[in-house]
Amino acid sequence: MHLDDTATTCAPTVPRPATSRVTAGLVAVALVVVGVAVSRLDHPLADPVGDALYAAFVFALLVVIAPRARSATLTIITFAFCAAVELAQLTGVPAAIVDAVPVARYALGTTFVAADLLAYAVGAGVAWVVRR
Repeated sequence: MHLDDTATTCAPTVPRPATSRVTAGLVAVALVVVGVAVSRLDHPLADPVGDALYAAFVFALLVVIAPRARSATLTIITFAFCAAVELAQLTGVPAAIVDAVPVARYALGTTFVAADLLAYAVGAGVAWVVRR
């Protein structure tokens, strides 16, 4: 019997894309559950925490789509997407969609709040740190 010396080396392991996708998908589901729970709280921090969770959810979905993408790139895309959704609220289109499909409120919101942009930046930043 011959022992292979390479089996005992301590090489760092790099997550495979399939593993990253599964993990990110599970994280995304957990973020939805936590986000919905937070949205039901009557607390002043519920809205900003929910917005940060929304950004983290978007980040997790991006990891599912592009597991090999750099975290910094995903963070920028996450913030840009969330900011675009928030700015779209200035047009009234999201409110009209929510009137027709109430559950869309969780994805689109209805009222522009500039402070939400900060919450999105925090959520995307925390997601970046966690992934790293």
